[in-house]
Amino acid sequence: MEARRKSWNQQQQTLRKRLAIREDFPRAIEIFLNQHAMLHTASMSQTGLWSFEDETLEGLDVDQMRIIPGKCDHSIAWVVWHMTRIEDATMNLLVAGSPQVLLGEDWLKRMEIPERDTGNGMNAAGVAALSEAINMPVLLEYRQSVGRRTIAIVKNLQQEELQQKVDPARLRQRTAQGFYARRQVNFWSIGPG
Repeated sequence: MEARRKSWNQQQQTLRKRLAIREDFPRAIEIFLNQHAMLHTASMSQTGLWSFEDETLEGLDVDQMRIIPGKCDHSIAWVVWHMTRIEDATMNLLVAGSPQVLLGEDWLKRMEIPERDTGNGMNAAGVAALSEAINMPVLLEYRQSVGRRTIAIVKNLQQEELQQKVDPARLRQRTAQGFYARRQVNFWSIGPG
């Protein structure tokens, strides 16, 4: 994995450079989509590229994904949920100005969790409770759905859009659509109902 991480970092540097050059926009999009594919499962991206997610989850069962290893703050389940929530909210609310994937198809109900935010600032009890409660197969379906939506958004981006500032109304939607936790007391620390 270390060699792949180095390759990833080199691609990231190339992407940053190409984004700054107007004529390189098509290549920048191509690099972004390759990097995005490597963060998701190969089955989602359909690119044939190696995947960090596939390598990380290979051979793990659902119970292992829920474990918070000693000296760590999060389980794999929580990290997958957190990354997916960030991607969903950022790409849909901020980039596309469209509703989050989370808001359709009863994802929260199907994942068996009430949390809509990204988990930033979630306490240890909350991380543990989410890790235990979340329906992992459905979380992985949600992640694929978010990944596919991101691909569609990025493929439709125009070069000029990269220079635009985010519309303040879209920033306000982050709170309205559950990007941030709305309460100081964490749901998971007090339990449902």
